[in-house]
Amino acid sequence: MIRARHIAVVTALAALAAASAAAQTQTPTQARGPIKLTLQQAEQQALQGHPLIRAGEYAELAAGENVREIRSAYFPTVFGSFTGAQAQNGTVITAGGLNNSSVLDRFAYGFAASQLITDFGRTSNLVASASLDVESSQQDVDARRATVMLDVDRAYFDALRAVAVLRVASETVNARQVVVDQVAAQTASGLKSTLDLSFAKVNLSEAQLLLVQAQNDVQSSYARLSAALGAPQTATYDLSEESLPAAPPVDSAPLVAQALRDRPDVQRERFSEQSALKFADAERSLWFPSLSLIGVAGMTPFHDVGVGDRYSAIGVNVTVPLTNGNLYGARRAAANDRASAEQQALQDLENRAARDVQIAWLNAKTAYQRLDLTDQLLAQASDALDLAQQRYNLGLSSVVEITQAQLNQTEAQIEQAAARYEYQVRSAALRYETGQLKPRP
Repeated sequence: MIRARHIAVVTALAALAAASAAAQTQTPTQARGPIKLTLQQAEQQALQGHPLIRAGEYAELAAGENVREIRSAYFPTVFGSFTGAQAQNGTVITAGGLNNSSVLDRFAYGFAASQLITDFGRTSNLVASASLDVESSQQDVDARRATVMLDVDRAYFDALRAVAVLRVASETVNARQVVVDQVAAQTASGLKSTLDLSFAKVNLSEAQLLLVQAQNDVQSSYARLSAALGAPQTATYDLSEESLPAAPPVDSAPLVAQALRDRPDVQRERFSEQSALKFADAERSLWFPSLSLIGVAGMTPFHDVGVGDRYSAIGVNVTVPLTNGNLYGARRAAANDRASAEQQALQDLENRAARDVQIAWLNAKTAYQRLDLTDQLLAQASDALDLAQQRYNLGLSSVVEITQAQLNQTEAQIEQAAARYEYQVRSAALRYETGQLKPRP
């Protein structure tokens, strides 16, 4: 009795340990089930934490600090100094120096300040160029947001499409299993041949293969959706259906004009071009003089005879470039060449944007037309299957006819599901190409 009780206790403890281990190894997604998600929630989640957007935001902050760095030239520069020296009597530096050749025993402290009065536009052009870089960085962040939203939309509708195909595959397996059971019963009673049963089983096996592939496609689509959301781990989702967008416009010309005006990547390149032009103006200003105000003041508590206890001075310094081996000329030429390159890059981007809008518009039109065509195809395939089933039940046709009709219906169902979500993806792509794919309020 004691041994039996001991065995029961050990068995119970082992069961508890196994249950605990299973709970620990269970992923959070498995524990809480599929995550319910709408398209708007998916877009908001991606916009809040996607690393691609964060990287762009940090780059924008760095560009803003560059403006502060350049603008600092407008403000005074103040230095504090402490100087002490001891030298032999009559020491004079006769080599290696042009100023203060006589070294006097002293200890002093003081301040030196300088203030730029004018450099004839160089600093203002540099500030303008850096400010335009900030504008360009802001548009880059908007472009990254649009790219992330497009990736989310594609992954979201691809996942819905995979789920729809899985549903079709599951229903197909069930329908073909019914046919197999029916033919098997008729074969057992001698009403049908074993050949009919073989064809029915082959048809069922094809449906089962379709089901296995559909299950894999659903899991793959969830992995792509998780990556689009910026999530570190794959989860299982319960996605909500989205209503179909309106039909695309009949003309693409307004869409092209809208894209050239609103697309963030085009605006980013436009700001980059303006920034390069301002920087070229700043490089041209290198040849202009620079005028600064300089002042010093301090105390000399320990010094040789003849040196005062205090000192102060103020003056104006004018710096005029004369020659430097064509350094400034090369810098100006390089800046002009970069500005010309930015102009050509903007023109190329505008051309590619017009092309992309035209292609996206055509794709959206075609996808919209496929909606009605796939509905008609499914209706015809369903009618054909009903007729084939009736003919087979009456003994007027072989099982080959009904299996072919089932195959046609399955393909039509998949095409219909694909057409719905393909149009939604194409509509999102068209909004992206025209610069209208933006965060929802």
